[in-house]
Amino acid sequence: MVVQPTVKLLIDGQFVDSKTKDWIEVKNPATQEVVSRLPLCTAEEFNAAVQSARDAFPKWRATPVPQRARVMLKLQELIHRHKDELAASVTREQGKTLADAHGDVFRGLEVVEYAAGIARDLMGEYVEGVSAGIDTYSLRQPLGVAAGICPFNFPAMVPLWLFPIATTAGNTFLLKPSERDPGAAMMLAELAMEAGMPRGVLNIVHGTHDTVNRILDHPDISAVSFVGSDAAGRHVYQRGCASGKRVQSNMGAKNHAVIMPDADVDTVASALAGAAFGAAGQRCMAISAAVFVGGMERYRDALVQKARSLKVNAGHEPGADLGPVISPEAKQRIERLIASGIQEGAQCDLDGRGIQVPGYPHGNFVGPTILSDVSPSMECYREEIFGPVLVCLEAGSLEEAIATVNANEHGNGTAIFTASGAAARRFQSEIDVGMVGINIPIPVPLPFFSFTGWRGSFAGDLQMYGRMGVQFYTRTKTVTASWKGAEAPGVIPGLAGVGASTPGHKH
Repeated sequence: MVVQPTVKLLIDGQFVDSKTKDWIEVKNPATQEVVSRLPLCTAEEFNAAVQSARDAFPKWRATPVPQRARVMLKLQELIHRHKDELAASVTREQGKTLADAHGDVFRGLEVVEYAAGIARDLMGEYVEGVSAGIDTYSLRQPLGVAAGICPFNFPAMVPLWLFPIATTAGNTFLLKPSERDPGAAMMLAELAMEAGMPRGVLNIVHGTHDTVNRILDHPDISAVSFVGSDAAGRHVYQRGCASGKRVQSNMGAKNHAVIMPDADVDTVASALAGAAFGAAGQRCMAISAAVFVGGMERYRDALVQKARSLKVNAGHEPGADLGPVISPEAKQRIERLIASGIQEGAQCDLDGRGIQVPGYPHGNFVGPTILSDVSPSMECYREEIFGPVLVCLEAGSLEEAIATVNANEHGNGTAIFTASGAAARRFQSEIDVGMVGINIPIPVPLPFFSFTGWRGSFAGDLQMYGRMGVQFYTRTKTVTASWKGAEAPGVIPGLAGVGASTPGHKH
C-alpha cells in the first residue's frame, strides 16, 4: 500500500504535521489519483497559528519598509526560478493546462513585483500650517493579523494577490489555501521563508467550513480576504462583518461579451473560444454569456469551428487546450445545466458532454459547449456554470444588450467587440460592471490598478491588489501637531542618548 504524502501546516516559521484525525484526499482531476492528504486542522493548531501571527506583528510592523520590500524582491526572483515546479503542481492538482498554469503563476508574480514597490502607496498626506504653528498629517499603518481564504481555480495567483501586499504593508498573515489544491500555496510559503520572511509573519492552516468560521470569528484577526462562490462569499462577508472585521469578498460572475454587427468574425470567434473555454471555464473572469446584437447567424459557424478545434486532454499533455474540471461533482453539475438549457428550449450547437479522452477514462472532462437561442429566464443563464459552456443570446440593439447585461445580478467583467468608437464609449459609460474590455475578452487589470468587480460579484468597500489593496490592509491615522515657542535647553526626557547631536555629546 502506497502511503501518500501529507500536506503540512505552517506555524511560527515551521512546517509541521497536523495531529488531526480528519483528512481530505487531494486528487488529480485527470486521473483521480491521490496526490496528497490534507489535514482539517484542529482548533488548537489554528489558535497556535493566529497566536504566532499576533506575536510576530510588533517586530514586523517596526521593520523598515525597504527591508520588508526586499523580501518581495527576493521572493519574485525565487518564483521565477521555480516557476516550472509551481506550474506543474497547479496542473497536477487543479487540472488546467501547463500553459494556463504558467499564466496562473505569472499573474500572481506581477503582484509580488508590485508589492516590492509598495512604499509610494503607503505614503500619507501633509498640510503645513492648518492654523498658526499647527500642522496636520496622516499616516498609513497596518491592521495587525489579516487572513486570506483562497479558491481552487487559481491556486498560485490568488495567494499571491493576498499575502505579499498584506505583509509588505506591515501586517502578519494567516492563509487558508483551497483544500482541493494546496500544493502551490505550500511551495510559495517555502519560497517566502527562503526569501527572508520572518517566522510568524506568514502562517498556513488547512480545512473547510470549520476553519473558515474560525477565521471569521477569531478576535485577533482584523481583516479577511475571500475569493470563491456566491454562497460562501456572502457567508464570509456577513459573519466577518458581524465579528467587527474588515472584509473584501470576491464572489461569482456571469461575464457577458456584447458583439456588435460590425465586429470581425474571426476575431470574435477566437476571442470567445479562448475566454469561454480556456482553463475549462473555471475562472471568475471567463466569458460565459455572449450577446449578439442583430443576431448570431453571421458568427455561428466560425465560433463552433473554433471551439471544436480545441483539444481536450490532461493538462500536462502536449497540445492540450483545456483540461478537466476540478471534481466529478463539478462535471455532473455542468452537464446537468447543459441538459437544463436544452430542455428549456436552447439549441445545442456544440455538445461537450460525454467526451472521451484516450488514456484518461476517469478524468473530469467536459468539452467546449455552445448553447444558442438562450433567454435570461433559463437556468443555464441564471446560474454561474463554471465550466466550458458559452450561452448565446441575441439583442436588437446596443441599448437592449446593455440592459440585458445590467439586469444580471453579477458585475465582475464584460467586453464589447466593435469597430465603432461611439458604441464602445457608450458601452463603457452605461454598463454597470466593474471591469470592461473593448475588443479584449478578459480585461483583468494589472496590479497597479485593482480588481474591481461590482454588484453581486463583490462585497466590501476596498478591492483586491493595487492601491485599494494597500488601503484595505492599512488604516489611516491623522495627527495634528503644534510646536510653538522656543525649545527648553537640555536633554529631552525619554530621548537621552538618541542621535549624535544630543546635547552633552562630545564629538
